[in-house]
Amino acid sequence: MGVTSLKNPWFRVAIAAAMVFFLVSLTITLHRYYTFYASYDQGIFNQVFWNNSQGRFFQSSLSSALSTNVVHQGEFPTVFYQRLGQHFTPALLFWLPIYSLFPSPVTLTVLQVILVTAAGLVLYVLARQHLDSPLAALITLSFYCANAVLGPTWANFHDICQIPLFTFTLLLAMEKRWWGLFWAVAIAILLVREDSGIGLFGVGAYMLLSRRFPARGAVVCLLGFGYIVGLTNLIMPLFSEDISERFMMERFGQYAEGDSATTLEILWGMLSQPFHLIGQIFTPFGRTMSYLLGQWLPFAFVPAASGGAWAIAGFPLFKLFVAQGQSVLAINIRYAMTVVPGLCYGAILWWSVRPQVFKTPNIRRFWVFCLTLSVMVTIGGNPNRSLSFLIPDSIDPWVHVPITRQWRHAGAIYPLLAQVPEDAGVAATTYIIPHLSSRREILRFPQMELLTDAGVVERMEYILVDLWRLQTYQVAFRHDRARLAVMVPKLQGLSESGEYGILDWGDGVILLGKGQVGEPEAEAAWETWRSQYESENMALYQALD
Repeated sequence: MGVTSLKNPWFRVAIAAAMVFFLVSLTITLHRYYTFYASYDQGIFNQVFWNNSQGRFFQSSLSSALSTNVVHQGEFPTVFYQRLGQHFTPALLFWLPIYSLFPSPVTLTVLQVILVTAAGLVLYVLARQHLDSPLAALITLSFYCANAVLGPTWANFHDICQIPLFTFTLLLAMEKRWWGLFWAVAIAILLVREDSGIGLFGVGAYMLLSRRFPARGAVVCLLGFGYIVGLTNLIMPLFSEDISERFMMERFGQYAEGDSATTLEILWGMLSQPFHLIGQIFTPFGRTMSYLLGQWLPFAFVPAASGGAWAIAGFPLFKLFVAQGQSVLAINIRYAMTVVPGLCYGAILWWSVRPQVFKTPNIRRFWVFCLTLSVMVTIGGNPNRSLSFLIPDSIDPWVHVPITRQWRHAGAIYPLLAQVPEDAGVAATTYIIPHLSSRREILRFPQMELLTDAGVVERMEYILVDLWRLQTYQVAFRHDRARLAVMVPKLQGLSESGEYGILDWGDGVILLGKGQVGEPEAEAAWETWRSQYESENMALYQALD
């Protein structure tokens, strides 16, 4: 019986798990997009794909707004900024033919779910190289139930969603001795991101340390390390200084001096400060241990005892542990997905020499319990607000937007979206941006000005702002309160000056057009809302004080 024969009941279990994962994930992510819970990164990637399809490769005004030239030097965002200076992601071109056929942010959402679902099926085939079908099926279930897989899949589209599929394919090619495919996939992994060589280095370390393929493992290690160093020090600076002035400093600035640092300088800073490095790895200790336990949970903690898991996943983990910032230890965010392939393969190797352990009923029950708990923890964490229709965003103070209210609010936004011409420049709030990102000129309000292809700085022709959302969440989230406090006076000033007219208003969403005459009903609705907001906000600030 073949490892993937449909007559095999355990293979059918793996197929069923993949189908459930696909349908549930697709339903959640499509609901998230159409109810305006997809956010800024979805807009960035869609604009990059849209520009790619127009022959303007990797350009993005949304990425430009986050560049060091804008953030640190006060320059205007540009429409021709190439994102490769921030993240080097040529692998996105693999999927450009699909996007060109269906040019929409929704295409990226569907693509992400397909890629992660396919990764689980390749994992089953990989596991069958070492294990009987029941164990292979359970490891596949562990992948689909992992918080570090569910959370990032239910998020905005991201480049790391390619990593599990590519890495499992790489390991399968290694097991089969398909070296042509192995090297092709190794190159594909490097093209995913500038730091994906870290995961590839882990595979090489396993090949070397296990003595299975030491010569090839050494080459893989050199390839992964050399690619990162060469790319970040020689190639990416040709596009912008973001890698040294922004990303290195934001994540690893604790090891450097000054306002910028290369990857080599960061590495030297780590090596020259060993005690500081060790302290960074283990602090904060509670969050670090919680993160590890969360990663191990769906695999019944087996990877913690697997040398193969530590060899492959240890290097992506090291990168996360030595970095700074809240997001690096957030298991629902895309970075967590880089660790999962090593944990899966490590679990396969551990069970391959202990298959008799699986025959113990209590072990099987414990594994099923771990799978269930992992899914429950994921749901309870409401990853990336993908389950806000089900899980409150805040308990104290209480903030919950039921599904009926989400769709009613979305229904009020779509008529306003339809009034924005496809080729017009627009400034919009975070959760509206993905829906408008298939265009050349777009910024996140209150940013309004950018450098166009004509070489002149222009203000956006339209402004579309969702005030209802900020007002709903401001009672629990300070950053929403702060944004609202900036946006309301800004909008009022633009309207009073006559530069922009208020064209429409619906359910707390306002549309303004540059140089256009406002609609009296929309202006009246805005004034009514603004007066109410100011009185309620004064009471809110007094209560918070």
